[in-house]
Amino acid sequence: MAMKMKTVVTYRATAHCPTHSRTEIPVRDLNVVIDEPVERGGTNLGPSPTEAAMTALIACTNVIGHKCAHRLGVDLGDVTIDANCQFDRRGVLMQEEIDVPFPAMTLTVNCNTPASQQELTQVGQDTSKFCAIAKLFEAAGTDLTVNWVKTN
Repeated sequence: MAMKMKTVVTYRATAHCPTHSRTEIPVRDLNVVIDEPVERGGTNLGPSPTEAAMTALIACTNVIGHKCAHRLGVDLGDVTIDANCQFDRRGVLMQEEIDVPFPAMTLTVNCNTPASQQELTQVGQDTSKFCAIAKLFEAAGTDLTVNWVKTN
């Protein structure tokens, strides 16, 4: 008898907060550290929370993009991802409440690949359907643009 995988799972974590700026979060067998840079009173042991949000988008685009490419039979080749992220700091500076802290984000997924630009565009379209972090930003009102570019 085949086992049915759960479609909704629950993530749990208990974070340790040794300072006002550093948060240590156990995830699986890892200890994720989110911190502020020294100039903001942190110890610079990890990205800030907002930097972690941006890097999560980049990483999710990479993972889901490769899954979509595999499903389509597309070889992405060597991939780099450039991010350009607008961040409205008025909220974190406690100046005023901001509804859309990241008003605009653009990712450029550069692929040195034998695939055609048309194939890359299809990978990008499929990725936008399944990237959970991209869905979060879009639902929050961020103007998210992801360009898939053949670089050779």
